Amino acid sequence: MDSSIILTYAIPFFLLLILIEFSYGVIKGKNNYRLNDALTSLSLGLISRFVPLLGLGFQYVVYKYVAEYYNLKLLNLEDVWVWIFAFILYDICYYWMHRIHHEVKVFWATHVVHHHGEDFNLATALRQTSSGFLWKWVFFLPMFIIGVPPEVYVSVAGVNLVYQFWVHTEHVGRLGFLEYILITPSNHRVHHAQNDDYLDANYGGVFILWDRIFGTFIDERKDLKPVYGTVKPLKSFNPFWANIEVFYQMFLDSYRTKNLNDKFYVWFSPPGWRPEDVKVKYPLRKNDLNSFEKYDPQISNRQKIFGFFQFAMINALTVIMLFNMNKFAYTEMLSVAALVITLAISNSFMLDGKTYASKVEVLRLIGVLAFLYFGFFTSFTYLILAHSIIALAVIIFLLKPDNYELAS
Repeated sequence: MDSSIILTYAIPFFLLLILIEFSYGVIKGKNNYRLNDALTSLSLGLISRFVPLLGLGFQYVVYKYVAEYYNLKLLNLEDVWVWIFAFILYDICYYWMHRIHHEVKVFWATHVVHHHGEDFNLATALRQTSSGFLWKWVFFLPMFIIGVPPEVYVSVAGVNLVYQFWVHTEHVGRLGFLEYILITPSNHRVHHAQNDDYLDANYGGVFILWDRIFGTFIDERKDLKPVYGTVKPLKSFNPFWANIEVFYQMFLDSYRTKNLNDKFYVWFSPPGWRPEDVKVKYPLRKNDLNSFEKYDPQISNRQKIFGFFQFAMINALTVIMLFNMNKFAYTEMLSVAALVITLAISNSFMLDGKTYASKVEVLRLIGVLAFLYFGFFTSFTYLILAHSIIALAVIIFLLKPDNYELAS
């Protein structure tokens, strides 16, 4: 599903629409973009594309096996109704996948990344997990069992996910009768809200019908503005930490609790549940919506410009790789993925206002130059070399530790 070529070709249009939404917000005096939050969302989305690119996980092997040996062969690729049926069935499967990812902690651990963003805009739509491949695929096995052709499955999955992009906006109000049928910006704002009255609702991908049928629909209220983000705030722009934070907390809680049953249950409990002995001894900070403030470390304008420059490199490398994947050896794709991830992590230290950010970036750049010297990144030598030289010059001559307004 996440490997659909439709998603790859949609990326340039996504970026264009994000720019249009940002411009519209500025012109109307309703801008809801912050550089740090937006760059983190976009970086997480680009990093997630390396998962299907590198063939991580075993979903494709399982799908192929089920399609070959347990396929009831009830559907035909050439029948138009099969495409329509598959589109609807995919959305039903998506509903249950999405709902369970909100109701069971070990599943929530792979989905929470999408909800960390404390702004709600089109960039938020691209804030995607890199660990969804672990078990998201299980929920779509029924489609292969009844015989949905692989070409149909990949196509409807791609269309479903592309549809979900546009509903991540605050600039579109209620849409009349469509609110009863489709996922819209209004009912999806509720889904991303951390308000108590809005939690755990509106899980559909394209259709809101399933939420209405299965009792998980909550309507957006005029008197209750959604507050976005997670109840337990991440307080970081680090993409690596965003992907492992809940896993890390589960490991700690399972290790710390004295109750043997709780050591197991913590993995399959609701996301907010923790063992009583652990909760008392190791309390976690949760948001108080009465005094809630978005995580927004203050950094200098030079650092913001440098952060955008770093993101531009992340974007360039990823897009070039995605549109030319057949031209690269697996080892080079792996090397580029490592470069993109480490660049995004290093950039997050800058966005987080850490005093050691420049030192980390210098060490990273020295490592990159060493890899270039030993023949890695053969297809990107000049691009990576130029970026590394410029980045080093900026850090040495323009960015200094005393420019940081927030200590680590």
